[in-house]
Amino acid sequence: MGEAEKDALRVKFDNKLKLEYNIGNFLRRLALPKSINDWSLRTMREKLVKIGDKVVSHARYVTFQMAEVLVSRALFYEILERIKRLKPVLTG
Repeated sequence: MGEAEKDALRVKFDNKLKLEYNIGNFLRRLALPKSINDWSLRTMREKLVKIGDKVVSHARYVTFQMAEVLVSRALFYEILERIKRLKPVLTG
């Protein structure tokens, strides 16, 4: 692997880390309940991002099934509700 390829990989990895940090900071500041607000970025990634999931489609609906080993269903839905409340209100 040449130096240019190594530099490109370093930049790609650095950008990935910046994105992870910014998403984690966004969640921590705006969407996480106070009970888990002190989680580290690694803990958030392991417990929230790496959740095993399965999408099941039926005729009239789609179900998102997840294992509750890492976070409880109630906590997961509380975080989703907090994110949903952050949606901007369009005025026109």
